[in-house]
Amino acid sequence: MVDHLANTEINSQRIAAVENCFGASGQPLAVPGRVLLGEGILTKECRKKPKPRIFFLFNDILVYGSIVINKRKYNSQHIIPLEDVTLETLPDTLQMKNRWMIKTSKKSFVVSAASLTERKEWISHLEECIRHLLTKTGRQPSTEHAAPWIPDKATDICMRCTQTKFSTLTRRHHCRKCGFVVCADCSRQRFLMPRLSPKPLRVCNLCYRQLLAEKKKEAEADHRQPEPIHSAVLGYEPSSGDDSDKSDDDKADHWPADTEFYTSEVSWSSFHS
Repeated sequence: MVDHLANTEINSQRIAAVENCFGASGQPLAVPGRVLLGEGILTKECRKKPKPRIFFLFNDILVYGSIVINKRKYNSQHIIPLEDVTLETLPDTLQMKNRWMIKTSKKSFVVSAASLTERKEWISHLEECIRHLLTKTGRQPSTEHAAPWIPDKATDICMRCTQTKFSTLTRRHHCRKCGFVVCADCSRQRFLMPRLSPKPLRVCNLCYRQLLAEKKKEAEADHRQPEPIHSAVLGYEPSSGDDSDKSDDDKADHWPADTEFYTSEVSWSSFHS
């Protein structure tokens, strides 16, 4: 399919249309050899609640963003290199069906499709693209993945101390290492994890101790003294929000509460051939 579509006018038009929908806020997507293979709306399990997101599958990257006007305007564009992606099928829950996890070294998150068939189609195309890329580059599949964030509504109490109850005044925070929902007292430390960010990130007390122990062990193995680690970083105020959804987590949804995003008459998934 990739060889058939590469360097064709229809492929160039499709990519240009995606760029146009993201507008000036998006990155340029047209590069030699890149092919748009498919697109569709999936439900992404965000920090506060599941939300519809537009996804575009290229032969080398996965692009997704927030929907302002379907097929006309998207924002909050995110680009994921497929070489860094690992997929994991997940069981259904009462709230979400046809789920799977997209795992990368920087961010992992859960999405769900409108049907089992659609999920199989997405996973099949993703895995084929990943296999092709790894074969082409000679790289091994990624083994280190960022922990997915547990949704806020999954717990009313801190998942570490199991004592603090969350409320309007007692905020929820997320450990960037394990993804647990924790209170402020259980996540006062910061730790530099270059794989995730150039800035020290909020971590829970347990992960902080584990990370310190790992750093000390690495330093001893290298016959070096561990560098000082500062838990407080001047000028840095970490956010408890999901970075990928910070543009609309605290805004009113664009969709009415009773909107049905997935109906039997409409196929949201569309793979090109």
